[in-house]
Amino acid sequence: MESKTKSLQQVRNKVASAHKDCSPAEKLQFYDQWATQYEELQRFGFTLFHGLDGSAGMLEVAKNKQLYQELKLCMLGQDSLPFDSDKYDAVIIVGALSDGQVPVSVVLELLRVTKPGGLVCLTTRSNVSNLMYKANLEEVMSDMESKGHWEQISVQEVEQWEKAVSEKEVSSKSDYIPGVIYIYRKKLRPLT
Repeated sequence: MESKTKSLQQVRNKVASAHKDCSPAEKLQFYDQWATQYEELQRFGFTLFHGLDGSAGMLEVAKNKQLYQELKLCMLGQDSLPFDSDKYDAVIIVGALSDGQVPVSVVLELLRVTKPGGLVCLTTRSNVSNLMYKANLEEVMSDMESKGHWEQISVQEVEQWEKAVSEKEVSSKSDYIPGVIYIYRKKLRPLT
């Protein structure tokens, strides 16, 4: 049997590989390929694949892939997640936690739908225009940890997260922006 540490490292590597230097078409091809590897996740005990998006069009694309048992329309941060509490072994949000996209408050909903002992994987950018959002996100995550809701498993800084899309984000050293991957485990019983 494979260890949880190895599977966590595999998740980290997979998420980080999505942010290599590539065109939007190549990035979409990456996600299409990743989607076909969900059977591999089942070997690690993950069996329910549910998704949500604020875009009905994106949900239709996901439906056509026939990978998800359930897909729901939901605007993250505006609506409660349309899933029961303590339902999922792992909850993943990649690419949505940044300024102008999904509010930090969604983290509480992600935790709510995660089973006790389950994993929550979150990513955000560390570029200049997202630093205030990132600080607020880290403050909320730290507060949740201090209240005993979850424990931090890992934080992985990625220097070349993705290509900068704005000239003001490009530095003299690189035309990439940094990012970070957080993995938390929901505690069995919160302290408060």
